Amino acid sequence: MNELGNIKIADDVVKTISAKAAQDVSGVYKLAGGVADEVSKMLGKKRLTNGVKVEVGEKECSVEIYIIVEYGYQISEVAQNVQRDVLTAINNMTGLKVVEVNVFVQDVKILSESDLDDKQEDIEIL
Repeated sequence: MNELGNIKIADDVVKTISAKAAQDVSGVYKLAGGVADEVSKMLGKKRLTNGVKVEVGEKECSVEIYIIVEYGYQISEVAQNVQRDVLTAINNMTGLKVVEVNVFVQDVKILSESDLDDKQEDIEIL
């Protein structure tokens, strides 16, 4: 607490920062959402934070990110880059101490021409 009062950063803020940082990593095809995210997708709602779970405290946070890696990239390198970039983005934007960034690789995507078009549409939405 500071002299002016408390500052509370919402979970969704940390989710959005995490999702954007992860999606910007080379080799990440997209974030992999769970069942709730698939329902949202069927209803036509695209959520930037699909595949991200966070726990935010007053001064610390932890993050879980579920990703799909593009075929041809070294999975461990992509995952480590996601960890580093997410940690840096959260720390720089919020000042929160990131306790852990757990990355779960859910699949490997072999890109076709239509996949490249879909990925470009997702990037334009951001």
